[in-house]
Amino acid sequence: MRRLIVTADDFGGSPEINKAVIKAHLEGILTTASLMINEPGADEAIELAHRHPTLGVGLHLVLCKGKSALPHEKAPKLVKPTGFFEDSPLRAGLKYFFDRALKSDLKKEIELQIRKFRGTGIPLDHISGHLNIHMHPVVLDILLDLHKIYSFPAIRLTYDPFGLGLKLDRRNLFYKITHATIFSFLSRRNRPLLIKACLPHADRVFGLLQTNYIDKQYVLKLLSHLPEGTSELYVHPGQHSSHPEMEALLSQEAKQVIRTNQIKLIRYRDLQRS
Repeated sequence: MRRLIVTADDFGGSPEINKAVIKAHLEGILTTASLMINEPGADEAIELAHRHPTLGVGLHLVLCKGKSALPHEKAPKLVKPTGFFEDSPLRAGLKYFFDRALKSDLKKEIELQIRKFRGTGIPLDHISGHLNIHMHPVVLDILLDLHKIYSFPAIRLTYDPFGLGLKLDRRNLFYKITHATIFSFLSRRNRPLLIKACLPHADRVFGLLQTNYIDKQYVLKLLSHLPEGTSELYVHPGQHSSHPEMEALLSQEAKQVIRTNQIKLIRYRDLQRS
């Protein structure tokens, strides 16, 4: 059986993103969205999520290049005076790994974002991370501790198969090599921990190696070569220059390939029922 979760990241990032997410869900193949709980469009996204309960909505954890839940005064080494995190995911990742004194503040920030999401009344579909920061060893270990309290229904394990990625599209080769190397290592480290914690996750996640290059041609090829098991494709509709992604999500050809290949579109929460 082939099952596919199609997720829009950065839900709540702006009114344009929110509009695109709902359109892609109602008219296209989108099944879930990942909500940035602290961003300017979050309140509108929450209202839209309540009006469209068939859309699975998860928490898109922000720990770099975005706004924090904690004020600067409560976590001065983690949060800038402006109320934002470090912009660079590389610098943030190194800081979180080597400055272990930050772990307490990181846990407070992560738990506050989780509690803010729970306060919306939206059923939590999954946990993911902005720029995949949730795959960071320190962050993932904190999430596993919090899973004992909050019982997350699922989490994104970001593993985008390099060989299949090259078969689908050979553009942006250096980016593909570097990111496949980093996230293959992280997924090998994290997958056994998720299995031990009984945390559902997809077998593979597409989108990482195709950042900024997702279009209808790529999606059609992916659907035609989708492996057995559960896969996720994450996209960023409604953002600058993301028109090719919307075209892919709304494509009648994509819907036809899904029907022909008997691919079942699901949300993360559906993994618990299988």
